Amino acid sequence: MNRAAVIALTALAPISWGSTYVVTTEFLPPDRPLFTGLMRALPAGLLILALTRVPPRGAWWWRAAVLGALNIGAFFPLLFLAAYRLPGGVAAVVGSVGPLFVVGLAALLLGERPTTRTLLTAITAALGVSLVVLRAGAAFDLIGVLAGLASSVSMSAGVVLTKRWGRPEGVGPLVMTGWQLTAGGLLIAPVAFLAEGAPPALTGTNAAGYLYLALANTAVAYWLWFRGIERLTATSVTLLGPLSPITAAAIGWAALGEALTPVQLLGMVVAFAATLAGQLGPRRERAVPAVPSGPEPLPDPVPGHRGPGPRV
Repeated sequence: MNRAAVIALTALAPISWGSTYVVTTEFLPPDRPLFTGLMRALPAGLLILALTRVPPRGAWWWRAAVLGALNIGAFFPLLFLAAYRLPGGVAAVVGSVGPLFVVGLAALLLGERPTTRTLLTAITAALGVSLVVLRAGAAFDLIGVLAGLASSVSMSAGVVLTKRWGRPEGVGPLVMTGWQLTAGGLLIAPVAFLAEGAPPALTGTNAAGYLYLALANTAVAYWLWFRGIERLTATSVTLLGPLSPITAAAIGWAALGEALTPVQLLGMVVAFAATLAGQLGPRRERAVPAVPSGPEPLPDPVPGHRGPGPRV
């Protein structure tokens, strides 16, 4: 598969995550963000494990746990904490600095030397996202900002370590996705029950919403995301992230009748241009080793929270 096709398929992941806002607000019970995170991750992970029947072996037990914690288990709660304590736009802007963290971690762990163009592209993408989602008079909460930054660091570290460790011989991206979703979901479960209590009673509409989130929005989307990580550079993948708030804003306009201001439209153009520019880097990607032996290279809004939020 050529590079353009890989980029296009990987881009479907953040585009899918951008739909979480409308699904959450229109289909799911309110004020249950951790339960929603649990329902996204654990059923999808267990389903993939049941279909693939390939458990981790050796060092991959702890590696899968670490990746699952960074990409899912720690990322979701931190993201939801930031989204609850910050306006959606502020949370999205804090999350949009993720590509800068990836640039730094990729230089440290993968040997991907950052270029001036890469840094400018990441900064431009964050600026475009801020124009799309930030509102005048938005309040800043220190704990919320720190949680948002921590969620970005967590996901960025997950992206870079996924690239660094590759995957074991005979294990495909779908199996890796199942390992991580299961590990992350198991980490979220006790936090969700302690913080939110017993699961709510679900209607048919709620069940349909959770089914979409678990299958299309999580199982398929994360499979495409992890598949893209192994075929593209870490910075190239993470610079697809602005497609999530762009999609959330577009769906809000088309499905919920939310108005788009000229500033938001400008921000969408800027963020999209930065996303495209982020894919114009070096064409040489590192192949994923069969048995890794050394270094290799959304958010979503929450229930009851208005405005396009961070990805995943």
